[in-house]
Amino acid sequence: MRILGALFVSILAPAASAQTQATPTALAIDEARLAAAMQAADFAGTLLIAKGDRIVFERAYGTVEPGGTAPHRLGRIWRWASVSKQITATLAMQEAAAGRLDLDQPITRYLPRSKAPHADILTSRMLMQHVSGLRSTDDGPLGTDGWNPFYSAPLGSLETGVPWCEGPTGKPDSPPPAAFRYGDCDFILMGAVLEAITGKTYAQLIRERIAKPLGLRSVGVFPTRKTTVPGFESGKPESRAFHLENFGPAGALYGTTHDLFAFDRALMTGKLIPSALRAQMWDGQPRYGYTALGQWSYDAAIKGCEGAGLHLVERRGHIGGVSLRNIILPEHDMVVIMTWNRGGAEEGFGEVWQQAGLAHDVLAATLCKAS
Repeated sequence: MRILGALFVSILAPAASAQTQATPTALAIDEARLAAAMQAADFAGTLLIAKGDRIVFERAYGTVEPGGTAPHRLGRIWRWASVSKQITATLAMQEAAAGRLDLDQPITRYLPRSKAPHADILTSRMLMQHVSGLRSTDDGPLGTDGWNPFYSAPLGSLETGVPWCEGPTGKPDSPPPAAFRYGDCDFILMGAVLEAITGKTYAQLIRERIAKPLGLRSVGVFPTRKTTVPGFESGKPESRAFHLENFGPAGALYGTTHDLFAFDRALMTGKLIPSALRAQMWDGQPRYGYTALGQWSYDAAIKGCEGAGLHLVERRGHIGGVSLRNIILPEHDMVVIMTWNRGGAEEGFGEVWQQAGLAHDVLAATLCKAS
């Protein structure tokens, strides 16, 4: 499977909460330092930096195709990949706020016919923390270009979606909460819970709860006739062995970076869910590698900010040759969104908590005075 999600979670705990005493300097973007970081990474995509309601820096870099001449441009539609999980979690918290969803009740309360292992004790919270013990597409079988047929099977068949996710894991049976294991089935089943509670499809919920109230004209759920930024791997067009719509509530959203920023701001300012439930959604759990609900929430130090640390709410997405980072800095009232359409971008983004990689260097150029 080619979804890397957030691979750092299993090793984040030793370093995540070390520095929280000081704060970086006021926002003053070092554009020369930023340009050097982009050039060093051979970055091909877009960068958006916002403070409060205002976008303070936005730029496109490189060409759409490796070795091509058509440049990346602002305003294009990107697949949001697993950033979709962050938005699905927000829908779940809306239902919790309305009293229609209890995060700690078994999902059989909402899906009485669920065939998922241990459905009678499996909860929505466990799903959104990836401790459900559900089967994983990483376990195979692997098909064309290393993709599990789950991602190419027709929607509605037994080989994909909820029917596949509720099947046997092929591993020793253990009741949830199981060990943390990142996977799409958790949020595909979470989407089924939301559909059962509301009587609406996932696409309807996105349209009525997110896109329409926030005026997000580009946002939707695959499949679509809209043109989205293509991905490339090893200098060639990405594999066609997957259908983006098969990712469902785990990864099938798309939109512009402006609309993603608008979502972030609505989340940060309480327009989507009450602050108490947002705090619960952003409560990173050390025992699960600082996994919160549908995102990661942790403290990290930034190189070059003397003694400084900051808190990040991070959601990353990666499918095929397209990757992105959606980073919220609540204490600084900031958002950083990066999109990249090359295979290997996940490694290039690096890990902020390790003080290495492009994501860290962008934050350093944004928040820290040059030494």
